[in-house]
Amino acid sequence: MAEDKREPGWYLALMAPNSKGSEFLQWLDTTAMYRNAEAFHQCVADLTKDFQPDEVDLVAGIDATGFILGGAIACHLKKGFLAIRKYGNLCVEVDDVRFKDYSKKEKRLEIRKDAFKPGTKVLIVDQWIETGGTMAAAVELVERQQGIVAGIACVCIEESEGGKRLMEKYKCVSCVASREIQDQVNAHNLESCKAYKPL
Repeated sequence: MAEDKREPGWYLALMAPNSKGSEFLQWLDTTAMYRNAEAFHQCVADLTKDFQPDEVDLVAGIDATGFILGGAIACHLKKGFLAIRKYGNLCVEVDDVRFKDYSKKEKRLEIRKDAFKPGTKVLIVDQWIETGGTMAAAVELVERQQGIVAGIACVCIEESEGGKRLMEKYKCVSCVASREIQDQVNAHNLESCKAYKPL
């Protein structure tokens, strides 16, 4: 097998920049990257390489884009998957928490009350962390049911105040492999995405 000479995180250049303007708060479309099979598989491999099989009992993905990566990571690690839903979507008894997301809107997340047994090691997955509000809410739900947060995995974790708090407290893994790329992401100005061309 030939050695892969591409830069770590090469697939981040396959993300699409926001072309619809300020009414869409996301500045990148990460899902554009997932269409490329090699990129998607490498992304999942990079997000799981720092976790040993016995460090994770269950993978939880945050509604909705966290379901894509979370489901793939659960399959890769041969673990079960827990959906952390937007409030009002589960038809069973739930725990829920209120929070403010990156758009400063008040939201709620929920998980089923019988999500897992106390002491279960849960890897929480989402696509991106900007302010950290959504991920902090997911962490609260897991810990409220006496789960142990085994780690947090996202394509990128911005070094916002909330992002830094999460990184200080939990094992966090992202696809960003250099200080230069992290600085660009923090500034919402990823240079490699400027060359993106629609199919």
